[in-house]
Amino acid sequence: MFFNVIVTLLVILKLHKGCSLTVQGMNLRCLCITKERALIGRLIGAVEVNLASSYCTEVEIIATLVKSEKKICLDPEASWVKKVILCN
Repeated sequence: MFFNVIVTLLVILKLHKGCSLTVQGMNLRCLCITKERALIGRLIGAVEVNLASSYCTEVEIIATLVKSEKKICLDPEASWVKKVILCN
């Protein structure tokens, strides 16, 4: 009886741990909470565009800064951001 309880608890814990917000390395939520509108074009090293999906209904533009390699979310409605996307 005790063995059955232990096995049941382990199965429940395993199922609970498997129900996280990621599936095979895929993020199941929006990454950008705040978006930068200020002109920081010279500081950008790379740009990544995440299109809207069933997990996030917004287009996300994530820029990696040259010196610090910090990732910053850019506002896709800002005119300078639109120009950066067209150039890449």
